[in-house]
Amino acid sequence: MSPDTTTVVARGLAISFALIAAFGACLLVIDADRQNGFQIWDILRAALILLTTCWLAWGAALGLMGLYPKGRKSAAPLEGRSSSKTVVLVPICNEDPIATFARIAAMDASIRDMGLNLDIAVLSDTRAPEKQAAEHSAFRRLMAETHADGRHNAGQIFYRNREDNRGRKAGNVEDFIVKSGGAYDYAVTLDADSLMTGAALNTMILRMDADERLGLLQTLPKITGAQSFFARAMQFAAAFHGPIFTKGLERMQGSVGPYWGHNAIIRITAFAQSCRLPELEGKAPFGGHILSHDYVEAALLARNGWRVVADHSIDGSYEEGPENVLAYAKRDRRWCQGNLQHSRLVFAPGLANWSRLVFVQGITAYLVSLFWAVFLVTTVAGAIFAPEPNYFPEPNQLFPVFPSDRSREIFALALGIIGLLILPKVAIYLNALKTNRSRDFGGNARALLSVLAEILLTSLLAPIMLAYQTRAVIQVLSRQDGGWPANARGEGRLTFAQAARSSLWIVLIGALSLIAIWYLAPNLMIWLLPVTVPMICAPALISWSSQPTSARHFTVPEDMTLPPVVRDFREIHAKWCATPPAPQPVEKATHAPA
Repeated sequence: MSPDTTTVVARGLAISFALIAAFGACLLVIDADRQNGFQIWDILRAALILLTTCWLAWGAALGLMGLYPKGRKSAAPLEGRSSSKTVVLVPICNEDPIATFARIAAMDASIRDMGLNLDIAVLSDTRAPEKQAAEHSAFRRLMAETHADGRHNAGQIFYRNREDNRGRKAGNVEDFIVKSGGAYDYAVTLDADSLMTGAALNTMILRMDADERLGLLQTLPKITGAQSFFARAMQFAAAFHGPIFTKGLERMQGSVGPYWGHNAIIRITAFAQSCRLPELEGKAPFGGHILSHDYVEAALLARNGWRVVADHSIDGSYEEGPENVLAYAKRDRRWCQGNLQHSRLVFAPGLANWSRLVFVQGITAYLVSLFWAVFLVTTVAGAIFAPEPNYFPEPNQLFPVFPSDRSREIFALALGIIGLLILPKVAIYLNALKTNRSRDFGGNARALLSVLAEILLTSLLAPIMLAYQTRAVIQVLSRQDGGWPANARGEGRLTFAQAARSSLWIVLIGALSLIAIWYLAPNLMIWLLPVTVPMICAPALISWSSQPTSARHFTVPEDMTLPPVVRDFREIHAKWCATPPAPQPVEKATHAPA
């Protein structure tokens, strides 16, 4: 599958920008170090800054590419209703059954209001009998209430609990496709915390109908339900910056796009032909079942000539996010293992070159934290082991020559790195002013305060997240299997003690590093304070950012106009929580008829 000219140009520009920025930073480091003699530390530091700056510049290129206006008119929106048979798949494992089935009830109502004929299949991998019983009770309530108004004349709702849990979520979906996929043309894959409107589902189905080579269409889910300062900052960033970065990603990936495992629609025949996942040889974390299956499935679809496309403009796609740093770090640990496992697949036969690059990007996303950590260590080591300055390098020299303190080069490097991180966000804000998009985020002033607060928060938390990611990478590289536990949804406010128990090791690293720098390399003190101080304050930052906050902070469009499907879910969930159903005995459930 050859990319079109626009995609090739976008890729070329982004890669060129990343390489120019990376080599520029590398030359600054070399220029600063050569003045006092080049050591092994300096060579390693130059290589690390090359890699890390290339990664930062690549991310900046995504944002800047997304701001570039489209060169041609968008296709007219599709209208009407499709006759294609579609099923909505909701794989679950040890989830909160009341919340899960309340979301399904809200989606079912939206589907019916849209006049669609869609089935919903809840695919459970839950093993504990008491949790299975709770799922059955919630399912019975869902069925009773969706039929109570006499309007349930659309699709059917199914529930089944799989006895063989091989392959986790990917195996769960594969099992359904093998046993029941023949009854459908398309399947919409969701997570337990996903919400989608009937209008969004209708758009996705019509898009699949209109392009017979479209194997997968990925939406950009909006985060809803954020309560804490940390979660609302993530929600704002996803809503304000996310669509622009995703637009840049769409331009570079073309028809070899991403699959994020949920809030997407797949063509059953394409998926069945292409996406049977192998079990990798060896033990976990690099062997066994493929954990981050979504990017692999996207690559396999593209290998067979199917188009895989992301579209940020499809409205009505929602999910929830972690409420605190610890919940985020737990999720990130799973993703780290899954992405590093892709190192086994980079050279798999027949893959598109862009798919291979996507695997490399995912691997680098986690290795770059380790690179930054090593860069900091080598910087301190280079200062400690630097040779004594020679003030009289020439014989019979009358006046001393003082070595450069390298402040100019270090300042230029720091300014460039900060620019790569902040420039896209500033550009996105200016674009929001120009297009009046800031109005949906509380107006120009409130949007600006949100952008600045999000930049400040992520800057403070960056050293803490670097520590968690570096530990995760080291664990995986040392063959420690973290497994793939269920998402810990609903984790919210943390006390200082809870935060301290999970971050005391970060505090110790930060404090010991600060003491060592003070005694051994005091000239680096001012440059490393932004790293060590947040690490020392990790428990306070983690606890404080997990506290609930109001919608005045990080205002998003959903705060002004709550989407009906989200409102319905919250009302149903509140009602069901107030009167929980009595547990029912587990009965064997069947698949949808093939």
